[in-house]
Amino acid sequence: MRLIIPNLVTLLALCSGLTAVRMAYEGFWDFAVGAILLAAVLDGVDGRVARYMKGTSRFGAELDSLADFVNFGVTPALMLYLWILKDAGSLGWIAALIFAISAALRLARFNVALEDPQKPAWAHRFFTGVPAPAGALTVLLPLYLDFLGLFPHWFADEAFVAFYTIAIAFLLISRLPTYSGKSIGTRVRRDLVLPLFVVAVLIVALVVSYPFRMLAGGSVLYLLSIPFSWRAHRKLVLADASMVLDDDGDECDTDLDNLGDRDKDHGG
Repeated sequence: MRLIIPNLVTLLALCSGLTAVRMAYEGFWDFAVGAILLAAVLDGVDGRVARYMKGTSRFGAELDSLADFVNFGVTPALMLYLWILKDAGSLGWIAALIFAISAALRLARFNVALEDPQKPAWAHRFFTGVPAPAGALTVLLPLYLDFLGLFPHWFADEAFVAFYTIAIAFLLISRLPTYSGKSIGTRVRRDLVLPLFVVAVLIVALVVSYPFRMLAGGSVLYLLSIPFSWRAHRKLVLADASMVLDDDGDECDTDLDNLGDRDKDHGG
């Protein structure tokens, strides 16, 4: 069971992602967005469940990657195409293709980086590029805003949405360091346990009650956090560089650009 349960959670996430495609075809956009959000939550749970139950396996890792490609690459691309990109003709389909392919490339790069033993100790704090679940929820920002009635005359324009989709696709495969959040929740002080429960219930209630508002706000905040994550990553890279200088006593052989590229490769 310790091997079956984590993979079962991954399959449930895959079912949720595929159900989002059906809901989009039938025009139930709120249910489609909810299914994507549920898939993202389950994707964050399955790995923790596997580690907690000591049920990690190569099979589970491969299944998780394939499910992520469908849930966060194919499904959002199809949703945007069915919603508005189809009105842009070939440009809309190209945008959808670029996003789906970028998600596949991003996941492949992530799997390769996991096997590198030379990652610095702080590398788990960052991803290299925008992770697939965040990219899927962020690329749907025009859909959220359109249903909220914000900027309906220009933001929901099919050409703008196509270029926005391509921009998010490039963020997926970029080398920009983004916060991973893996260190969050590993240790919680006892006096913060009850307030944490209240905050968690509040967030869930707000997402259920105001899904498009919460997802739109979260997407904007996430995009705004990228410059701050790059700045934090750069500080750690420079700190490592200064330690290298202290170790060898030679200040003339430090290549900060190469060091930064190496660390960005292993940002997650």
